[in-house]
Amino acid sequence: MANLTTKYAGLQLKNPVIAGASNLDKDIDNVKRMEEAGAAAIVYKSLFEEQIELERLQLSEELNQYNERHAEMISLFPDIHHAGPREHLTRLKKVVNSVNIPVIASLNCTAEETWVEYAIQLENTGVNAIELNFYNIPGDFKKDGKTILNDQLNIVTEVKKNIRIPVTAKLSPFYSNTLLVVQQMYHAGIDGFVLFNRLFQPDIDVDTEEHHFPYNLSHEEDGRLQLRYIGLLFGEIRGSLCGSTGIFTGKDVVKMLLAGADCVQVVSTLYKNGIGQISKIIEEVDTWMESKNYDTIDRFRGKLSRKNSKDPFAYKRAQYIDILMNSEEIFKKYPMR
Repeated sequence: MANLTTKYAGLQLKNPVIAGASNLDKDIDNVKRMEEAGAAAIVYKSLFEEQIELERLQLSEELNQYNERHAEMISLFPDIHHAGPREHLTRLKKVVNSVNIPVIASLNCTAEETWVEYAIQLENTGVNAIELNFYNIPGDFKKDGKTILNDQLNIVTEVKKNIRIPVTAKLSPFYSNTLLVVQQMYHAGIDGFVLFNRLFQPDIDVDTEEHHFPYNLSHEEDGRLQLRYIGLLFGEIRGSLCGSTGIFTGKDVVKMLLAGADCVQVVSTLYKNGIGQISKIIEEVDTWMESKNYDTIDRFRGKLSRKNSKDPFAYKRAQYIDILMNSEEIFKKYPMR
């Protein structure tokens, strides 16, 4: 068997396959099964400040809806406060104590001070690293991209000041220059980058004329964008690179490694194919490495990055233009009717 060990954000991993953040983590048995299947690390589902604030508001409304119904009755219920992130932290600590592989906490907040406060609390559970889940939903016409990025860089700086464990960033692809963003975040202290977030997008039901939010599992062709950026970033920054979205098989993992990734995160394939898919993916990577006589991942990692590629157009737009100009190949595959 080939040596599949790799490093990610300072963590030593037994192989490049990480179980990404999902609700599968709610069940401790699922977490243990991920470890048994060979997962090198687990990202626990995100702690969302927005969700906590919504729950706090709902609790307040439920407790106060019957207040002052009587002249002598100011409040029906005793003063009860929402537990905040306590339940999430308790569950996370149980996960940390249940497995012998690294556990990475995921965090998404709205205010700078909350990012720091919750990051400290997450570190105290014993996790091995924290993943800052960054994205910005457009909604303010007056807020420019530079302001958004500076806010995120300030968050990185403050979080790094207050915790000792590695900090990674999970980014969306919707920056004007993702390469510059990664470079600046690395200099601000980020130890590794997960490319990219898969954001939930609203849909519209034309029959009911209402919004609905369908499950947003990825597909096997969804890995190409992160493949491009990993290939562009390899050798240009010292931070670790992790591919996410559209990774279903060992072949998909190998592609990311060839582009320059240190590891990958898998989620959708676990929902679609079961947690046992982790074992199959690892076996497929091992089989491929042995067929190519690669004894370690470092022997081929980044081989097809922009830095090492022999094809000067592989990561350039001209390649797309070339494909359009050679439409005969498309017609061969998809004959006109």
